[in-house]
Amino acid sequence: MAGNVNLHNAKVTQNDEFYTQIADIERELKYYREHFKGAVVFCNCDDPEWSGFWRYFHLNFEFLGLKKLISTHYDANVPTYKMVYEGGNDANTTEGVITPLKQNGDFRSVECVELLDEATIVCTNPPFSIAREFYVPQLIEHQKKFIIVGDLNWATYKTIFPLLKANKMWFGNTSVKEFLQPDGTKKKFGNKLWYTNLDIVKRHETIDLIEKYTPEKFPKYDNYDAIEVSRTLNIPYDYDGAMGVPISFLNNYNPDQFEILGLFTENRGEDFINGTPVYVDEKHKHSFCPVLNQKRLFPRVLIRRRKG
Repeated sequence: MAGNVNLHNAKVTQNDEFYTQIADIERELKYYREHFKGAVVFCNCDDPEWSGFWRYFHLNFEFLGLKKLISTHYDANVPTYKMVYEGGNDANTTEGVITPLKQNGDFRSVECVELLDEATIVCTNPPFSIAREFYVPQLIEHQKKFIIVGDLNWATYKTIFPLLKANKMWFGNTSVKEFLQPDGTKKKFGNKLWYTNLDIVKRHETIDLIEKYTPEKFPKYDNYDAIEVSRTLNIPYDYDGAMGVPISFLNNYNPDQFEILGLFTENRGEDFINGTPVYVDEKHKHSFCPVLNQKRLFPRVLIRRRKG
């Protein structure tokens, strides 16, 4: 377990200890109620003594029609425990069966992986510092359904963007602006949101396009045959070629309306393997940010409007 302890070094520091408030959990999870009936929900980064996720699912156990709720406590240095609730007094969030673990509750431990395989849906706020590198790939490897809190900028990394491009995960409905910290204070953010692979209504809502294409309004990049669209609402309704849009476009991405072609981003070392870009399309192996009028722009998602 030494390696797993190292993975969680950031988790036990205040800089990575941000607790999702139950009001934010309620605000997002109301869109998934039909998915929870008969489900085994696993909160694998949540101490049931304080977790808002444990509280939400415990309080709404019968209402959601859950089969089982599981939470595992993590400690960097000692063996911990799991807590399981299968119904009874939903209002008493301390009710549940506590069973000691032989390991420390790290989500990658053998015991936690066995619980992961039992779960129908995983729902939690994983430690941000290691989530995109270790946590999300584990969920995909074990073919789990999930609803997790994450960072908007995850979308630009090699472990996440290919999943978005392949429609194996997508953004949820809401953002999370504020978290609780261990000392009881609150920390504000501007880029935290939800990721999921459960189908939601929002994912199939069509973006109303009202802008007409003109070369003056939508110039082409200096270094790629695509036009610059600085705002999602400005996507032209009559342009069939490639377009670069802000990453925030993914909040409104409808795979029936658009196709994701790739991503323009800076080479930040970890995003590339041996200098080779890993998430642009196979035909155009570019590894640069878009350039417009000799000026470098922020990363852009490369999309194309689906015809018909």
